[in-house]
Amino acid sequence: MAKNAPACPRVDIGGQAVMEGVMMKAPDAIAIAVRRPDDTIVVQRKEYVAPSKKHKWMGWPIIRGVVNFCSMLTMGMSTLETSTQMLGMMDEEPTKFELWLAKKLGKGVDKVVMGVAVVLAVILSLGLFFVIPEAVAKGLKLLGLGRIAVNLLSGLVRIGILIAYMVFCSFVPDVRRTFQYHGAEHKTVYCHEADKPLTPENAAPFTTLHPRCGTAFLLIVFTLSIILFTLVGYNGDQYILRLLSRLALLPVVAGVSYEVLKGLAHADNVFTNILRWPGLQLQRLTTKQPDEKMLEIAIVAMNVALHGLPQNAPTTAEGYTVLHSYKESEEGYVFPTEETAQ
Repeated sequence: MAKNAPACPRVDIGGQAVMEGVMMKAPDAIAIAVRRPDDTIVVQRKEYVAPSKKHKWMGWPIIRGVVNFCSMLTMGMSTLETSTQMLGMMDEEPTKFELWLAKKLGKGVDKVVMGVAVVLAVILSLGLFFVIPEAVAKGLKLLGLGRIAVNLLSGLVRIGILIAYMVFCSFVPDVRRTFQYHGAEHKTVYCHEADKPLTPENAAPFTTLHPRCGTAFLLIVFTLSIILFTLVGYNGDQYILRLLSRLALLPVVAGVSYEVLKGLAHADNVFTNILRWPGLQLQRLTTKQPDEKMLEIAIVAMNVALHGLPQNAPTTAEGYTVLHSYKESEEGYVFPTEETAQ
């Protein structure tokens, strides 16, 4: 197991990398912090209510995994869009099509665009990880392979596609920087879980590999899918029926995988260390070593998510809070006003 990567205590905080920044989700709030080209830090905080607090049944085992998967998918897309807005990357003049959409849909245009983006992402994922592997499975069946061999090999194809996709992304400069912010997020979470003061110096020694990471979750999903598809999935000759049965079982796979991920993250023994190891190693593709400024951004997101925005902080025209140092996000920090400065 990676150095400085202990099992996680039962805390309820996590996050994700965004464009030139980090999002952190605390039990009751979400904070996004990004660093603009002029080196200023821009941060946004929104209140958050977990689905299980609205509806108790959404917190039941297995079901909570499906709910969490869906909410994190939509939240991930929306926070990525928000981060680009915070960076000022969407200030260019809207196209005629965008103006037409805004006129037709009014204030709901952003939600519609986000919904379309999520649907397209899901369709692409289904094509890569279900349609292609099931086509391979059909070919393997024609070669006379048995059910277990077919499901095992098609499952390995899924995992292979996942790894190839991650490797490809790591060569894209902007994505690689996002992977560095991903590493900064993990280091900061570890620092918080270790109850150490949140500083770049304290966070830097921790590993970038975290057992609760979504990368590890994906590997668990793909591994368990091999087992469940073999045991209860349709394994006949009809390609469409095979594909539909896999899609129908996907929520079950996601729910069970979530429970496995939580169990592995909160236990620490030889058995769980062995089971955690593949997921941690896969994170070497999606996390990279961050620099000090990236750690500062992750710390700002963590502080603001946990403790709120600093008092009297300056804001941009869009309403985002502006900081010039990560220390300005520390609990209890108050910006001096003209009266206090005198």
